[in-house]
Amino acid sequence: MRGVRGRGVKVHARIAGGGASSLLDAAQMTTKAAEAILDVSKTVRMKGIEAPANEKSYVALDSENAGLVDDDGLPLVYSPEAIQTYWKKQGGALQQRWLEFLKESVPFLTRVASLSLQGGSEELTKNGASLAKDAREIIQRLGPTYIKAGQMMSVRPDVLPQAALNELAILQDSVKPFATTDAISIIEKELGAPLGEFFEEISEQPVAAASLAQVYRAKLKSTGEFVAVKVQRPGILATVSKDLYVLRRAAEVYQGIIERFAPQQRTDYVALLNEWAIGFYTELDFLNEARNQDTLRKLLMEQEKVADVYVPEVNFELTTRRVLVSEWIDGVKLSECEPSEIRELVGVGQECFLVQLLQVGFFHSDPHPGNLMRMNDASKGKLCILDFGLVARINEEDQDAMVNSIVHLANKDYAALVDDFIDLKILPDDCDRAKVVPLMDKALSPYVKGGGAKNYEAELKRMYNMDGSLSSTAGGFQAMTQDLLTVLNDIPFSIPPYFALLGRAVVTLEGIALLGNPDYKLVMEAYPFVARKLLSDDRPAAQRALQEVLYASTSAGGSILKGERLAVMLNSAMGIVAETSDTFVDLETLPEDAASLKQSLKYVLTPRAESLRKVLVKEAIAAADVLARQALRKTVTRAFALIPRPPSWLPFQPPNPEDMEGPILLPTRGNSTPVPAFASPRRVLDLTAPKLTREEELFAISLGDLVGGLVGKNAATVLTGDALLEPDAVAGLLLGILASGRTPLGNDERILSLAKSTQKQLQVAETTSYDGDGPNDDGGFDELLDAVNDLTPEENAVLQACGQEVVDALWNRLVERLSPIAGTSGVGSSELDLAAASTR
Repeated sequence: MRGVRGRGVKVHARIAGGGASSLLDAAQMTTKAAEAILDVSKTVRMKGIEAPANEKSYVALDSENAGLVDDDGLPLVYSPEAIQTYWKKQGGALQQRWLEFLKESVPFLTRVASLSLQGGSEELTKNGASLAKDAREIIQRLGPTYIKAGQMMSVRPDVLPQAALNELAILQDSVKPFATTDAISIIEKELGAPLGEFFEEISEQPVAAASLAQVYRAKLKSTGEFVAVKVQRPGILATVSKDLYVLRRAAEVYQGIIERFAPQQRTDYVALLNEWAIGFYTELDFLNEARNQDTLRKLLMEQEKVADVYVPEVNFELTTRRVLVSEWIDGVKLSECEPSEIRELVGVGQECFLVQLLQVGFFHSDPHPGNLMRMNDASKGKLCILDFGLVARINEEDQDAMVNSIVHLANKDYAALVDDFIDLKILPDDCDRAKVVPLMDKALSPYVKGGGAKNYEAELKRMYNMDGSLSSTAGGFQAMTQDLLTVLNDIPFSIPPYFALLGRAVVTLEGIALLGNPDYKLVMEAYPFVARKLLSDDRPAAQRALQEVLYASTSAGGSILKGERLAVMLNSAMGIVAETSDTFVDLETLPEDAASLKQSLKYVLTPRAESLRKVLVKEAIAAADVLARQALRKTVTRAFALIPRPPSWLPFQPPNPEDMEGPILLPTRGNSTPVPAFASPRRVLDLTAPKLTREEELFAISLGDLVGGLVGKNAATVLTGDALLEPDAVAGLLLGILASGRTPLGNDERILSLAKSTQKQLQVAETTSYDGDGPNDDGGFDELLDAVNDLTPEENAVLQACGQEVVDALWNRLVERLSPIAGTSGVGSSELDLAAASTR
């Protein structure tokens, strides 16, 4: 194995330098590779063919019909054992299909290899149109299974040249239809009566013919409503089940090659094929598709209320396993729209897909251009989704890992992304992080920047300093090859089976988006949705992910909420993302067009920010506790310092007033009667407001700066306990509030009348009296009052509920701290303070 890898590196280096010897070495390597492939193929053939297994699948399956078979003996729901039993009775049908596959594919692959050896990419480009035509015709001859794969790639302008796209696009609409008489026979057999009993009219020819079925436009006899009638191709179940066997063998050959040349790789490509096979087979059960369609209609349109998305209604009375009748929709395929329309509708589709994948865990896995339509009737919606044969379920644990991975990828936090990949089973627990993280940067950073495969290639060349010169290309290629060998040999990554479904959907959606915007950035475009999810989801996993973004570590080993990150996340959730110079999310800088305080406050008080409010309430309790303790200690200490003391020369000195014990009434929980106690002011102060730790002192300073920046210097002075030292700050704050004509106390007419009267009298003072330290210095407070007074009654109720929660928590904390002298039961003050510290 080492020898083979060593020769591989040597060959690449020699090709970079050019010359006939390099061609000879390349030809020898091709021969060796062909021999290895044949060897593996023989091994696979000796094992025989088995049906793709389904120990664990993410495909939404029909559990009701599990174990049942159709008239021919094939299972209604995917079952490898039942399929195995069926094909054992069919003689050499499987081997014949395998030979058909080889007959079509081998000559084409040989031609591609020969052209590549003769002239590299230039020769392939020169013959691109001819190769594309050959490939399309081969796909059509091989049939439905391969047509589906070709349709998926027909929307990838970043991967394939235009000639190939033009040919593959033919597969979208030019699938040869089967006879309408056959379709009518199927409909009548499935519904159990003549066509005229159900439909007043039906189109003479199918309006669309696809690889698995074709669609007619019909008018219901009962209601006069126009409907789409989807009819399955005759004999398609048997054809697909044979092709899945053939692809299973091809996957085993590929698996054997990977195990021989890259044994460290742990991806089970046969399992990937299994998942795709299960999904493909399931698409042929139209009753299952109808249930999927109905479920997604309810999830998207009723539960999640995704804007501008429409899912047609199913007519279950006329739907069977081979016939599906649903609401007729007039529209234009998304891929045929103008780029401006695609850009608008891609945003709608992207939101819809992310809701399915990351919110409800039930997602459409086959969103090819024929299944996404711009609706003519915009009153129902802008984007219509069709064809729900392939739908997958994602559990919450995988959803959480995907959300985390998007956040960490967008934030360029590759160290944390390693943990996400471990959770997603892409990397093993014992992977070498020192090797993985740098390679992640090289492999993933170009993708985050968007633009698909073409931009990715350009970014790689820039990263490896391949400027076009012979020397730089040779050096860059050698460095890239070395990184690739490191990945193959030293990093045992794998691709989970469900990526067969997820990858299929992402590839298609990204391809359509690139048609409208060649610089489309999938990860960055998904970030606002992820931000909204983190701000709204109150599940523990989402709360942890949100806190990871919002908090920064302190030198003492704790963590502290970063106001800048909070503002960035709020803006991201509202669709305003700050990017760094290299296209990643900038968590420390607000975007230039950041949302206003009023917009941010309104967003925080909506159901979309429920998770964030929990974090903010917890932070408000911690912040209020620190500021209150600081202010109380400063105020009481300074108040006692103002008490006159007798001259020091007197022979009798009275005790320090702070240490004089006396009777005091202490608060209790709820509305209980205060309890009497006997204690000194110092004792009460130390229990009520324990001294701040060093970390809490730093926290108080940062809070003071934050308050000063948001609502002005005077408010910060009062909140930090310096009111006695700077009484003019208190006056300035109160006058500023009254001069604004608004109050935070509500809309009481007497208060508003006093405020308006004071406003008139202070119009001159407002601009001259305070020299920068008066009302004008608290413009932020004025903005805050404006934002609070602009709240709706519902938003105001949420704000008051949050405020009450903070007050209740602080009151309970005070009662617990005073319990040692009140004689009441409760946690000790040290335990309470430890709990308080943990909230930060």
